[in-house]
Formats: sequence, C-alpha cells, structure tokens
Amino acid sequence: MSQKQYTASSIQALEGMEHVRMRPSMYIGDVGVRGLHHLVYEVVDNSIDEALAGYCDTITVAIKEGNAVEVMDNGRGIPVDFHEKEQKSALEVVMTKIGAGGKFDKDSYKVSGGLHGVGVSCVNALSNEMITTVYRDGNVYQQVYSRGKAQTGVEEIGNSDKRGTKQFFQPDDSIFTELVYNYDTLANRLRELAYLNKGITITLTDEREKLEDGTFRTEVFHSEGGLKEFVEYIDGNRESIMENVIFMEGERDDIPVEVAMRYNTSFNENLHSYVNNINTHEGGTHLAGFRRALTRTLKKYADELGLPAKEKVEVTGDDFREGLTAVISVKVMEPQFEGQTKTKLGNSEVSGAVDKIVGEMLTNFLEENPAEAKIIVQKVVLAAKARQAAKKAREMVQRKSPMGGSGLPGKLSDCSSKDPAESELFLVEGDSAGGTAKQGRDRHFQAILPLRGKILNVEKSMVHKVYDNEEIKNIYTALGVSVGTEEDSKALNLAKLRYHKIVIMTDADIDGSHISTLILTFFFRYMKELIENGYIYIASPPLYLLKKGNKKVYAWNEKEREQTTLEMSPDGKGVEVQRYKGLGEMNPEQLWETTLNPENRILKQVTIDNAVEADSTFSMLMGDEVPPRREFIEKNAVYARIDV
Repeated sequence: MSQKQYTASSIQALEGMEHVRMRPSMYIGDVGVRGLHHLVYEVVDNSIDEALAGYCDTITVAIKEGNAVEVMDNGRGIPVDFHEKEQKSALEVVMTKIGAGGKFDKDSYKVSGGLHGVGVSCVNALSNEMITTVYRDGNVYQQVYSRGKAQTGVEEIGNSDKRGTKQFFQPDDSIFTELVYNYDTLANRLRELAYLNKGITITLTDEREKLEDGTFRTEVFHSEGGLKEFVEYIDGNRESIMENVIFMEGERDDIPVEVAMRYNTSFNENLHSYVNNINTHEGGTHLAGFRRALTRTLKKYADELGLPAKEKVEVTGDDFREGLTAVISVKVMEPQFEGQTKTKLGNSEVSGAVDKIVGEMLTNFLEENPAEAKIIVQKVVLAAKARQAAKKAREMVQRKSPMGGSGLPGKLSDCSSKDPAESELFLVEGDSAGGTAKQGRDRHFQAILPLRGKILNVEKSMVHKVYDNEEIKNIYTALGVSVGTEEDSKALNLAKLRYHKIVIMTDADIDGSHISTLILTFFFRYMKELIENGYIYIASPPLYLLKKGNKKVYAWNEKEREQTTLEMSPDGKGVEVQRYKGLGEMNPEQLWETTLNPENRILKQVTIDNAVEADSTFSMLMGDEVPPRREFIEKNAVYARIDV
C-alpha cells in the first residue's frame, strides 16, 4: 500500500482567523448554544471594559430578526487612525487580528474581562457578516467584514455628536449547530453584569417578534447598590435572619475587592465568586481567602462570647457557611485561570488581599452590630450540632458503599458492564415502573434503581436528615461515590463513580414532575459535580400511543398527537388513542422502544448555564415561600419543563 510522503508541504501554517474558523471550540467553548451566546458576551465585555476604565455607562443589546445581534455603547469608540506597524486602520487591526486590542496597554485598561481574551476579532471570524460603526471625534466611521476579513475600507459615513461603538453581527450558519438566541439566557448574564458593575445601565431588546401591544420585549438592568442588591436578588426566595446585607469593599496590592453577604434560614451555602466579571464556578484563591477570613473572624468572635464552649460543640469552617449567601468580586490585572473549565483563579496574591480586607471589615461589623453578630453565632452553633449528627449519618452512607463491604442496594438491578463510560443508571419512580424497566432494559449497560414515592425535599431539610433518608442513601450507594472532606463536608469524590449517565425517569404527569424536581434539587445541592460533568439526564417517555390498523405511532405531547392523528386519518376517524398515565402502563417492549433504546429515546441533559438563576429557581420551587412558586408555575405551566 502506497503511503503519502510526509514532507514540508504537509505542514499547514494557519493564520489566526483561519485557525479560529477551523477550531472554533478552542476559542468559544463549543459551536452549540453556549458558543452562540458567548459571541454576545465577548462583544459586551468590550463595552464593560470601557465602563471599568470610566468612559462608558450605557450599553444596549438588541436581538435582531434572523438572530443577528447589535451591541452599542457610549464609550470612547475604537480608534480609527492609522496603525504604523500593521499599515492599516487601528479599527481594522482590532477587528481582524487575533490578540490585537487595547487590553494589553495598562495605560488604556487597568483590568479587562473576557475569559479567553480572544475578543471581538473572534466574533468577527465566526460571523457571516459583521458591521462596526464608530462614533468618535464628531464623525461616524464604518467598516464591513465577512468571516473575519474586511470587505470595505474604514469609511467616514457622516457626522454625529454621539460617542461609542456599535457592533452588528450575524453568526455563521456553516459553523454553529444552533442559531437561535435565548432571550432569558442573555438577560440573566446582562443582569449579572449590571449588579457587578454598579451604575451602568444595560438594556436588552428582542426585536424578533412584537408583543400584543405592538412593542418589543425589553428589560433594563441597572443597580446603584451593586453586590448588596445582587445578594438581595439571589436571596429573594429565602427567609433572612438579618435585616441588612453586610458589604465590604477595599483594595490591597492593586487588587480591588468587593464582598456582600447575608445569612438566611436555609441549610445551604451559596457562594458566587467573580474575577473581572467572569463567574469563577470552580472558585480559586479569592474564594479561599474569603473562607479563611470568615472562619477565623467568626470563630474568634464566637469564642469571645463563649457559646461553643457553653454548648459543648466544636465549630468548623463548614458551620460558618451554612445558610450563607455571598458574592465575592475581585479585579485582577493579570488573572491566571486553571481548573477543568478554566474558571478557577490561580493568582496566589489575591488570597491574601481578600483575607485581609474581609477579616478587618467583618471584625468591624461584628463589633458595631452586636445583636446581628450574636444571631450569626447562634446560627453557627446550631449548624455545628447538625453537622455532628450529619457526620454520623454520612459515615453510615460510606459504610454502605459498594467498596465498603455491605454491597449495593437491594432494590438495584445492576448492569453487567463495569465500564462507567458506557453504564447507565435509571432512577425510576415506583416499584411498578421499576419492574417494567428491569424487564425492558438492556442488562449489559443499563441499571435500574426504583425509588419509593417522593424523596426528601433537601431544600428544607437539615443535612443529617438528608444523609439519614433511605432513598438518598440508596442513590449514594448505587453511584459508588464518597462524600465529605476536611474542607467541605459535601464535597463529592467521583473517582469511583459507577455510571456516567444517570437518568431520572418519572411519569409524565404533575406528580412525576414534582419527583423529578425533588431529585434534581438533591443533585444540585449535594452532587452538583455530576451536573457540571454532564452526567445527569431526564428521560422523556411518550404521552400517547396512536393506532390505526397495524400502524402505531407514539406522541410526546398534545401537539404531536393532533398532528399525527391527522396524518394517520385526515378526518380523524378510526384512530385509537391510548394515553399513558404512567410508566407502569407500558409493557417492557414499549418502554424499551420509546424511552430506553438509545436509538429512539429522547434524553434531556441537565446543565447549569447560570448558577445564580439555578440557585434562585430551586429555592423558589422547593422553599417555603408560596407566592413566587405560584407565579412561576402559572407563567411556565404551558411549557411543562424547567431549563436548569
């Protein structure tokens, strides 16, 4: 067999923009929904950077017909004068050259956002068309691009007393698998940016479809209180134990630090950390500095009050964070990111800066507010007592793990494969459906764990109650994971995870939806790592079976049923319709055919696009406050699903 010669001619040297188009996921994460929305974030980040530099306070974002996007700010406007080194306009350099921009000049920008620093040129490379309009020095300039290349020169097209930059872009349909922008996804990120950058006004408008009154859906995001209002927004569905949000702000070693925090009656820790407006999902040195200062300062105050000794309880770091909602935001000149998704801050100097500022300012707060300080310490002591009970319950879970000698849960029908990458675990509602699933599954790679009734609502339960719950114990044991470290009692060790697909399979009715939400809440609060790694799915069993003669067709919703009925019989006669009230009504063959068979089934992967919104949604759905839950259900009942 002849082999192609491997010579110098085989070596390809791709220019920056060509490389972006060939490997877009390296620059924007993926070419699906997330990558599509990332284009908007990159452009908006440029406007936010102008705001951080003190030159911009208004940003407008519009989703245009055909899912094009326009972003306008009132910053300085991208320079249009001649760039000596590149021998072309500075505007064209910024828009067509990867790595070009003012962010590297610390006289222009002290700090800048954007996770990968690829900027607007990357957006240009991945757009069918992009038009940049600059309002600067009383003139209006414009340049048109396509797929990263300039199609016109920089043209002066008029005069204006406006100032700023307008970016219009149409994502490239040959690159993206998804081309429809989600309004709520963009709104959540823009709201977040408004809280993180107080005083800025950000407007989002959806021009794709008019409302009944002839206007477009529009929201304006503006916050004068910044992180204090952010904490109030996050905690909106929880009962606070203190009247005011604690706010701390300072600067150490040229690192500005802002922290807002408040305690509530819940049993969950809700920490959200940001670096240069980037949500650091995996934490990092700034979060470590905050936790260290919080533990040290509150422990010193609690010891002075003598409460831990009086109650005969030892207090640890975990106890100080139970029921705590906090937002930590730092600005770093040269951020270094690490971790699996590059959202973990690695700069060691940031830890000390946050530690000192939080330690000093929290000490001052406790001394000046003794009544609230005592409430916090009492909450901490209660948490310590509950943690000790939880430790005993967690040890029972660990002893029951498959590696601990007591074997797997009795109700689990395991698969024969020992390869987690191909193994699937179905969490099934009830013994009846569980029995059908056991008969219908592929025993080689599909395991079935029936759950009895509704599992515990972990949103309203103390930690030891969660670990004591039999159904939750069975889930931990079946998965094979271990839980708890010295630093974090809920931390999950996935090294021995037995399945990389965990599928929630419940009836397609109100009870089934409630059970599904209870299980999702448990995963979000106690096993978030499974969601972050893409291991959690929701099965979609059909609602109807339609028969006419020998022909049978399944329908997953009312619309499909009506459409299929007309296709089978134009006059709607002679079609037998069977509605499935539950999974147990299907026989094993039907369940395999519609819900278990990888070739036919519909699985929805559970993702967390916005941790703040997910946290708020679970608190509202599973918490004590009824009015917001009723409002949410009334608003979303038509859609019959929740995007987490």
